[in-house]
Amino acid sequence: MARTTDSDLAPHELRVLVAVADTGGFSAAAGTLSLTQSAVSHSVRGSERKIGAVLFERGRAGARPTPAGEKAVAHARHILRLLDVLTAEARGAARSDAAEGPLRIAAFRSAALHLLPPVLQRLRARHPGIEPRVRIVREVGRGTAGEVADGKADIAIATLGGSVPLPPGLVARGLFEEPYALVHAAGHTAPRSLPLVDWAENCGSYTRDWWAAQDWIPKATVEAEDDGAVLALVSGGHGMAIMPALSLAGAPDSVDIADLGPKRPTRQVGYVTTAELAGSAVVRALVRELRADPGVTGSPALFGTVSTPTVTERSARSSP
Repeated sequence: MARTTDSDLAPHELRVLVAVADTGGFSAAAGTLSLTQSAVSHSVRGSERKIGAVLFERGRAGARPTPAGEKAVAHARHILRLLDVLTAEARGAARSDAAEGPLRIAAFRSAALHLLPPVLQRLRARHPGIEPRVRIVREVGRGTAGEVADGKADIAIATLGGSVPLPPGLVARGLFEEPYALVHAAGHTAPRSLPLVDWAENCGSYTRDWWAAQDWIPKATVEAEDDGAVLALVSGGHGMAIMPALSLAGAPDSVDIADLGPKRPTRQVGYVTTAELAGSAVVRALVRELRADPGVTGSPALFGTVSTPTVTERSARSSP
């Protein structure tokens, strides 16, 4: 049987590292852990001694993880989560129960609003012991996958195939291809003459080549915070936008949606998790429900033959 050594970090030391990183200081971490500040400081110094690296920069403003600290904290979150999964699954197996325990999900805004609700409803019905916790994360930079890499989420609903590579240690699987469409104020006779309204999450590399080839698309004159704000601006007649299908789910009647043709751009939506958590009961349960969604498995698409989550068919209203 393997034995611990003086260089091994104990679970309580890992929790201290995570608490300091999350709260930004030793005093705040002490409060969340019901410890004294000196106990937290002693624990961090002990961890740094065992690892052989400074994990936090101390200052008047608090404590900030060093590059070594960021790595240590991310691994600490993963290890603590696996310990939670070990306990939950062992208890479930002993009682022959279904999957149970918390399930941390990171999702970009339109997926959280339009894809997850029916999925989570079915998940709760089949596995009442699972406690889904959804966090909305902007799909820019490391995006939702970064939340999994940092140990802040068990699974992420993410856009795949972009310019940012998947962090090491993660696995990704596609769910569906999501088409883009032109959206503009209802009844406008020349939508391509309108200024462009855009938002940061819409600038993925999966559409860049198509976008560059469209000489009719101007540079964005209005940049909104998210796709909901884009729809509101377009609805008010402030411009047109090129948007993916999930962002157009439940679009108001004050906008028209036009198919961009057979060479329209698409993006792949899928999920990302760690190799270890991919086999956990809670993650496997969610993946089953994601794949069981009628939109994912081949229901009529919003703009033709590409399968997307069910969205009201409106592409016949106008032509680009």
